[in-house]
Amino acid sequence: MTIAEFQKLMYDLYYEHDSTRGLGGTFMWFIEEVGELSTALRSGSREEIEGEFADAFAWLTTLANLADIDAEAAVMKKYGVGCPCCNTSPCSCVQKP
Repeated sequence: MTIAEFQKLMYDLYYEHDSTRGLGGTFMWFIEEVGELSTALRSGSREEIEGEFADAFAWLTTLANLADIDAEAAVMKKYGVGCPCCNTSPCSCVQKP
């Protein structure tokens, strides 16, 4: 499944509810999922971590739907040619400590 296909799936499943909740309310749900991902990364099983990654990605994609952003196009525009700073892959930027 591509990012675009997943975004369409989230639209088909949830757009009606998400648009009623609005961008602000949906953003708060996204932040809650990021918190759950953080907790899972610290002490969860692999299955819990995978589930929280999926949830965070789903809510991020939902935000893109509400903001009328093509998530796949946005990712490709920024990262499609490599690092957005040095334009190489892998990144050859000097990392700061």
